[in-house]
Amino acid sequence: MKLIGLQYDIAWEDRRANFARVRELLARPGITPGALVVLPEMFATGFTMNTQWADVYGGETERFLSDLTREYQVGLVAGAAMRGADGKPRNKALIFSATGELVNFYAKMRPFTPGGESSAYTAGQRVTVFPWGNWKVSPFVCYDLRFPELFRMAAARHRPELFIVIANFPARRIDHWRLLLQARAIENQAYLIGVNRIGNDPQTSYSGHSLIVNPQGQIIADAGENAGFVQADLQLAPLQEYRRKLPFLEDLKL
Repeated sequence: MKLIGLQYDIAWEDRRANFARVRELLARPGITPGALVVLPEMFATGFTMNTQWADVYGGETERFLSDLTREYQVGLVAGAAMRGADGKPRNKALIFSATGELVNFYAKMRPFTPGGESSAYTAGQRVTVFPWGNWKVSPFVCYDLRFPELFRMAAARHRPELFIVIANFPARRIDHWRLLLQARAIENQAYLIGVNRIGNDPQTSYSGHSLIVNPQGQIIADAGENAGFVQADLQLAPLQEYRRKLPFLEDLKL
């Protein structure tokens, strides 16, 4: 699996500017057809509690992401505030196929209460797993990372080989970001990509460090603090052999 995370400074509440930034990054060399590309949490607006920015399905955000996947022939996981059929806003990870189809979504199960998110956005109720080739992939959103029981729930039910965490994770707690990503990878014997942003919003500064972590908890790619990529070519067979030799997940009981 070719896995790519895009890290950039998200323009505050400005979809058009952020659409342009994503296109600029994807136009750089290194994006190959068939890759799975990951964008940060609320990639088009920043981490806003202004729920008027929550888009509807079939709206501007979905159309942009669908067009993007078809143009570059890549799969895509992207964070966006969305309104479902009940009209309630949720902080979601949207999953698109390389043919532009919205194939699945995950709604953040642990909104960030200290930042007022739980008052603005409705919490999700279930973990999500989607197939990518022979891989099973489970996405989560930012604050979810502090709740290992969510990842264990996905591991117990589905045994995903890759976890995705999209985030706006603040610079002042970036050491927690690294350690928590490594812990979730080790616990669940899985690869993990964490895609963060850089820059500033009206409340917080962000230092990036989007990471890819292997099942032993080793950081195999780090995007640093500048706009750009974190990427790796992941191999499924060595992970399957690692799980076979050390079947820790077989003793997982929830």
